[in-house]
Amino acid sequence: MSASSNLWVLLGLGIAGILIATRRLKRAVKEDLGAFVERFELLPPPQPAPPKARHPLSGLTFAVADLFDIQGYVTGFGNPDWARTHERAIQTSPVVTTLIDGGATCVGKTVIDDMAFSLSGENKYFGTPTNPKASDRVPGGCSSGSAVAVAGGIVDFALGMDTTGGVRIPGAFCGILGFRPSYDSALNNGVLQVSPSLDAPGLFAKDPSVLRRAAHVLLKLPFADIRPPRRIIIADDYFQLMKVSSRKITQVVTKTVEVLFGKQVLSHANVGEYFVSKVSSLKKLQVGIVNGDLKNLSSTSLVSAMRLLRKYEFGRNYENWIRSAKPTITSCILDGLSTSDGEKSFLIDCCQTARYEAQLAVDSLLKDDGILVLPTVSGPPPKLNSKEILSEDYQTCLLNLSAISSISGCCQITVPLEFHEKYPVSVSFIARHGGDRFLLDTVQAIYSNLQEQADILVKSSVQSISTSKEESAEIAKEKGNIAYKEKQWQKAVNLYTEAIKLNGQNATYYSNRAAAYLELGSYLQAEADCSTVINLDAKNVKAFLRRGTAREMLGYYKESIEDFRYALVLQPTNKTASSAVNRLKKCVP
Repeated sequence: MSASSNLWVLLGLGIAGILIATRRLKRAVKEDLGAFVERFELLPPPQPAPPKARHPLSGLTFAVADLFDIQGYVTGFGNPDWARTHERAIQTSPVVTTLIDGGATCVGKTVIDDMAFSLSGENKYFGTPTNPKASDRVPGGCSSGSAVAVAGGIVDFALGMDTTGGVRIPGAFCGILGFRPSYDSALNNGVLQVSPSLDAPGLFAKDPSVLRRAAHVLLKLPFADIRPPRRIIIADDYFQLMKVSSRKITQVVTKTVEVLFGKQVLSHANVGEYFVSKVSSLKKLQVGIVNGDLKNLSSTSLVSAMRLLRKYEFGRNYENWIRSAKPTITSCILDGLSTSDGEKSFLIDCCQTARYEAQLAVDSLLKDDGILVLPTVSGPPPKLNSKEILSEDYQTCLLNLSAISSISGCCQITVPLEFHEKYPVSVSFIARHGGDRFLLDTVQAIYSNLQEQADILVKSSVQSISTSKEESAEIAKEKGNIAYKEKQWQKAVNLYTEAIKLNGQNATYYSNRAAAYLELGSYLQAEADCSTVINLDAKNVKAFLRRGTAREMLGYYKESIEDFRYALVLQPTNKTASSAVNRLKKCVP
């Protein structure tokens, strides 16, 4: 073999190796979905000897967001500068050990937003995890990696942190269950806190029974008989914030509740007005505020109180580190309050009072047996790298939907329902503070029926659209027939074309349009329409007659004779076809 031949062989092997490596890389990325920053395995303790029961989470795997401590690993907080300036954790967070002791295997740490401060799920340092339900859209944050790991089937459940929606929003965007438990119901030791007054370690799962099992272990909830809800309140004003049709979502919930619990359980409310009347301390937030964004605080806005608390507590915890490490987040996170310490203290006191009043308001509204229903997010997840999620209007709307649970400390679960134009759609259920077991039991009880009602609605909508199109097509065809009889050939063509657009599988529409084309002298178009008819209906005599006529006018005599003869095979007594064959024989040598 020559030297040049050897060179080509080596070159070919090199290219093949690159292709194989690329394919392997693509597979690895696809399997992982970019959800993890660290992979490892923390095994549960051995099963107890019989007759003791097995661990409740046996056989399940889970992942944890990268703000829970894992012994021997740096808790990265979604920021390489943070990881660089901090030591490895000396012990594992009790939240994680509780789940491991319960029988689950921890398989890694997942990507979060930069310092867990955003709601998009995009991280410029570690990459944005791929949303398995909408790869061109954001997965939602801050616990994006955990949501993606569950939605992609990599783990059975996952831990995240919900401050202003960090579990509920990615749960909704990724089409899975997202549970924010009651405030202070789970230990926060060994966790990097964003805002201690708002933080709640939350759970993701696909299966409501898995979510319920994990939550019972995490929160140490007692198992008991399921109590059906006696009141389910639909927050009409919150559903008005949705960018997609909210009627279908409320219809699914309504049908489900009626089937399982009866119509008498349902009611509707303007929840915004309710909080205005019950959380009076929010009005005090306007006192003495004259600078910056604070002058725009609404006197009755739970969102404003939530944002103020998060910004203040985050700054108090991390301002010194941010000023010394100078990470790239400084400008967007430390957009601090331009008020005096006295004014700041007054405002935070008002926010803390609002938390207490909001909890009382929810407890009064729902009591022990009530569920509040509202959207989790306003619509489909925004596109990757879009400016939509950063806009003030979008942020305010999104936070409006998450503020009730964050401020009041009540528990909330987001439940996937269906898809709107191929993107996930969900709904949220809220119970009072401390009503976690009741909420988990209720969601498990209604989950399968919710999915069934959503499927029924989707199928009926598709059928309705299909029926509507067919009816409209028939109307257009009938109008075309009238125009044809009145010798308005072009109008007839236009109407038949409209019918074809609505129902392109109806042979009659093409055949009728071919007849109109023949009258207009558009023989090529007539021939094409007739060919379509024959593909749809091989025994359509009119199509062969009309295509034969079109071909005769185009001078395709041999092909024309074949069409007329085939028409005679289908209808031997057809005089038009017989006459045409005799006439055309003279034209063919």
